[in-house]
Amino acid sequence: MGGFEITSCPLRNQVDPRALRFAAGATALVLAVVLLTVGAARPLALGLLASQVAVFGFTAFVSVQWSVWAQLFARVVWPRIGAATQLVDARSARFAQLLGFVLTAAALVGFVLGADGAASALIVVVVAAAAVDAATGRCAGCAIYRLARRRRSHAG
Repeated sequence: MGGFEITSCPLRNQVDPRALRFAAGATALVLAVVLLTVGAARPLALGLLASQVAVFGFTAFVSVQWSVWAQLFARVVWPRIGAATQLVDARSARFAQLLGFVLTAAALVGFVLGADGAASALIVVVVAAAAVDAATGRCAGCAIYRLARRRRSHAG
């Protein structure tokens, strides 16, 4: 059968780190557009922001591998660069996506309520973290996750 079928990913707990960097770059780009257009084209900006909130939510609560950015990477980029030589634990990436979800959802609420300064500040934080991750592979949310796990394991 030559159709497309969604099945459970056998590597659900692992992910290609290049896909994470790709997703971070795409996220930074989308949110930069939000910041640049919120004053001139508010409905467009808030629509883009809401879509990124949804992407963060899906990735945090459902799957890193089935997110829109991971699927774009898998279908367009990965065939050109080949398989990863190593995979990384997806739990820290999902935690980072949860942080992105919380911050961008709060920003969306802020924009809707007219607190544009606070909302923009939240978006700047997420854009900066995503840009650093995309450029260097250093994920701030992942580092927070690892630190919290280390502290929890030492406390218990």
